[in-house]
Formats: sequence, structure tokens, C-alpha cells
Amino acid sequence: MKNSYFDLIDQTYYFPQEGFDLRDEHLTFHGISLKHLIDKYGTPFRFIYLPKIGDQIKKARNLFNRAIKKSGYKGTYNFCYCTKCNHFSHVVSEALKHKVNLETSSSFDIDLILNLFKEGKFSKDRFIVNNGYKTDDYLQKIVHLHELGFRNVIVVLDSMEELKRLMHFAGSNKIKIGLRMAINEEPQSSYYTSRLGIRHDEMLDFYKSHIQGNDQVELQMLHFFVDSGIKDSLYYWGEFQRALKLYINLKKECDSLNQFNLGGGFPIRNNLGFEYDFDYMIREIVQNIADACNAEEIPHPNIFTEFGKYTVGEAGAIIFEVLEQKKQNDTESWYIINNSLMNTIPDAWSIQEKFILLPINKWNHEYQRVNIGGISCDHSDYYNSDELNQEVLLPTYPNDDSTPLYLGFFHTGAYQDAISGYGGIKHCLIPSPKHVIIDRDEKGNIIDYVYRNEQSADEMFKLLGYK
Repeated sequence: MKNSYFDLIDQTYYFPQEGFDLRDEHLTFHGISLKHLIDKYGTPFRFIYLPKIGDQIKKARNLFNRAIKKSGYKGTYNFCYCTKCNHFSHVVSEALKHKVNLETSSSFDIDLILNLFKEGKFSKDRFIVNNGYKTDDYLQKIVHLHELGFRNVIVVLDSMEELKRLMHFAGSNKIKIGLRMAINEEPQSSYYTSRLGIRHDEMLDFYKSHIQGNDQVELQMLHFFVDSGIKDSLYYWGEFQRALKLYINLKKECDSLNQFNLGGGFPIRNNLGFEYDFDYMIREIVQNIADACNAEEIPHPNIFTEFGKYTVGEAGAIIFEVLEQKKQNDTESWYIINNSLMNTIPDAWSIQEKFILLPINKWNHEYQRVNIGGISCDHSDYYNSDELNQEVLLPTYPNDDSTPLYLGFFHTGAYQDAISGYGGIKHCLIPSPKHVIIDRDEKGNIIDYVYRNEQSADEMFKLLGYK
């Protein structure tokens, strides 16, 4: 009996599923014909599907507002997009269409916000949460925002020393601030306290000695960030409860404190069997805050989230062509794709991040276990499907097949371009692929266009100083 790749997927997962289906034996993504894009643009290319960004924002807002209504919660929910996740203008502009607030990480983020303001895409009443280490340049630009009339800029202090330097630049301006709580990082190879933030057992004394009665600053937010994200685990709930207890203790001393920032994000789908109960997690978060505040008879805080990967991750994909298949020994087969995986999806190489890998065509072919390798000279230029086994299951095809096999890595919209340095110098001088933007017009029709063509040799040589 023939066991096709389609049979494998159909028997292993629910298929079709959100975002993925077949049309004429070719994979589609949110109804978009990937075969059409391949025929039109060639490979390799990366694309971003902008409507998915709005879908994710609406989903989070709906779930939080539903939980707030159900629990009788008295605070509000505020969605922030963290720009570091994907800085591209078309991505940030799409998020801003849905009235999000912004979270910044560095000095240049402030220049980006001023640019968006001049373009009429960002207003002075939206929240700006300033995270990251505050260099002098960063602090000066934050104060400049205040002087320009941005009313809801909140500087989240990453250390006690930052307060001194902020006051130096603030002058007569009264600056709204937040405090970031240092957390105990989730144990992996070792257990340690994050370098980011202020120790929770020092926070109350710091507030009383340096912030209370200080005319230059006003405490409004407590921020805590769990790097591994919002998960239903003993570790996450332990850090959450520690932050919530600290918020309550600070609130008893500070009337202006009214915002609780849940740093860290929701996960995105990185396999077809992905399961995560967003509704349950949000209900538990809201109810826990409400119950703790009710017990201490303090007002419910406004809830802030800073979703980056969750907002844009599932909107992106990269499409490759298999150039060659190689049999390196009796059991090991390789599919060599037409770019470098280290360059295009560096998260998979550097931190073993997983993405949804699917063939675009040949779903009716039998399948085999193979390795996916890039064309660079580095032995690490392969896709690691899990920590113990780098092989994946993909369709087989004869060497003389006139139609190449095309592969897609999906949900790659977050961090990949920033980490790899889009348009910069790449390992082995392998160019950044063509970048395509996909949108829908007012009637729902698909629009696609090239944002930037594949990086040229001249562009690279100019960066390297060659004439």
C-alpha cells in the first residue's frame, strides 16, 4: 500500500487546519496559493502576511476583555507591541492600525516612534513603555518625548542607578516610571537570577528611599518578565505570584501605582500538533490578580502585555527549493536547499527554535526521513527538528524529476531578520532572499508585491568597503 506524505499528515494531525490547506495538491497559506508565488517570484523568498497581525491582536484583546467581564475585573487591558520583534515599517504600521501601544528597547526606537508620529500613524496619547538598558542617549530621547507632549511615556527602570541618570536629564519634567522586578530564570544548565531588573526584596526600600516624595518621578507600573513566556507551569505561576505580592505591597505605599505589566509573551504554533489553552491562561491571570487585590482591598490594576512574537511570528514564512538530494551513507539522506538556514532562520541554529516545516508540492509522493541542509560551508547549517535527531519526514522524488521539491518554513515572522542582520553581511556571502509582502484590499482580494529584491553582490561589497 502506498503511504503518501498526505496520508502521514492526515493520520498524525488534524488537517487541514488554521492557515494550512491543499489546493490542486499544493499547499496554501491562509488561502494564498504558494505555487502562484513561487511561479511569480522564484525562490528563495520570505514573505509576511499582514492580515495575520491584526488577527492575533484581536484574539488577545477579545480573550482578555472576555475574562475581565466574566470576573468583574475593574481594570483595563492594554496591548503593547514590542518593536524589537520585527522593526519593519509595514509590520509596525499594520499593528498600529489596530491601535496598539508600543514597547521600546533602545535609543533608536524613540527615533522610530517620532518617525511614525510625523507620518500620522502614532498619536501622543498612546502608551510607550521604555524597556531595556537606558543609555544616556536613550534617556535624553525619552525626556524629549515628554517635552514634545507625549503623555503616556513610562520609563521602566532596569536598575536603581537608572533613576539617578533619569533625574539628571529630566530637569523640571515629571517623568512616569515603572519598576522591573528581577526574576529567577527557569533552570536549564544552571539556575540564576536575571541580570535584568531590581531584586524584589530591595524594591520596597528603593521606592521608600528614592521615589516616594520625589517630585521628578511618579511610579505607575510594576513590570516582570519571564523569558520562557506565559506558561501553565509551577515556575511561571511562582514568579507571577511573587510579582503580584510585590505589586500589592508597593500599592499600599503608592497611590499612583496602577499598572501591572505581564512581560513575556504567548507561544506561537511551531508544529501542527501545537496545543495551548489561551482562554484558560488569560482567565487564570485575570482572576488571580482580582482575587489577590480583593483580599487586600486594593483597586484592580490595569493589565499590560508586551506581545512581539505572538503578534507577528505566525505571519511570516520562507520558501526554498531543494537543489539536490544526497545519500551520504546507507541510512542518511540530505536535501540541500538554495540558501543558508543559518542566515535565514538563525533562531533554529542558535537557540534550537522550532518552526513548521512543510513541503509545498509532491504531497501525493511517498515520504522518507531526511536532513535539511543549507549551501554554506558550515557543518551547523542544517535544520534541527528536535534536540536528539536532526532528520525530518518529507516527500521522496526521483533525481530526474523535472519539477523541484519546494519547502516552506512557516511562522518565522519574529526576530529572524533582526538576528541575521537583514541586508547586511551574511555567512559565506550568501545573500538575503527576496522579501515579499502580502496583504488584502478592502474587498478581501490578495495583494502581493516585492518589498526588496534579493541582496546583490554590489550591495554587499559596498558594505565591505570594496569599489
